Amino acid sequence: MQGLDFVLASLAALAAGAVNALAGGGTLITFPILTFLGVPAVTANVTSTVALCPGYLGGTLAQWKDLSGQTNRFWLIVPAGIAGGVLGGFLLLQTGERLFRELVPYLILLASALLAIQDPVRAWLTRRLGEGQAGTGLEKLTWLPVGLGSVYGGYFGAGLSVIILAALGLTLDDSLTRLNALKQAVAFSVNVAAAVFFLFSGQVLWTAALVMALGALVGGMLGGKLAGRIRPSSLRWTVVVIGVIISIIYFVRG
Repeated sequence: MQGLDFVLASLAALAAGAVNALAGGGTLITFPILTFLGVPAVTANVTSTVALCPGYLGGTLAQWKDLSGQTNRFWLIVPAGIAGGVLGGFLLLQTGERLFRELVPYLILLASALLAIQDPVRAWLTRRLGEGQAGTGLEKLTWLPVGLGSVYGGYFGAGLSVIILAALGLTLDDSLTRLNALKQAVAFSVNVAAAVFFLFSGQVLWTAALVMALGALVGGMLGGKLAGRIRPSSLRWTVVVIGVIISIIYFVRG
C-alpha cells in the first residue's frame, strides 16, 4: 500500500466508525476497500477487525450506565463472547486464502441480510418483552447462543449485533435498552478478543491498521454527534444495498 491507498483506507475506516456508531455494518465498508487495494482477503479481514476496535469501545462506554445491576449477566456472557471471538479468529486463520475468498460473497450477503432484519428483530423483541414472554428460566444458558454467535463475530463480524441481541432477547427478561447495553459489551469483547488473537498471527497489515484505527475512532465520535440528525434505518439500508452490490461483484469476479 502507498500514500493514496492509506488515504482511501483511512476514509473507509472513518465511514465505518460512523456507520457502526449509528447503524452497524462498518466491516462491509472497510473489508471491500482493503481487498480493492490489493490486500489478500484473510489479511484484509484481520486488519479490519483490529482497526475497528476503538469504535466498539465508544459504543460500550456510551451505554455503560445501562449495565448497572447486570454484573452477574455480564460475567456470564462476556467470557463466552471472548471464547467465541478467539475461536472464530482461529477458524479464520485455518480457512486459508483461497477458501476464504470463495466464502466472501456469501459472508457479505449474510451480513447484509442480518442488517436488513435488524429492525424486525427489534420490533419482535419489543413485543416479546412487552408481553412478558421472555424465557427467564433460560438465563443461565444465555452463554450458549451468545458464544455460538460470537464465533461468527470472530470469523467475519458484520451483523454480529443482530445475532447477539436476538440471543439475549430469547433468554433474558429485561428492557430492550438494558439488553442493548449487554449486546454492546459482548460485541466489544468479541472484537477485542479476535483482534488480540490476530496480533500474533502475522496477518495484520500494521501500517493500514493504525491509520484506520484513528479514522474509525474519529468516525465513531462523528457518528455519535450525528445520531440525532440521521435516521439509523436509512443508513442501515444504504449499507445493505452496498453490501448486496459488493457481494454480486465478488460473485462475478469469482
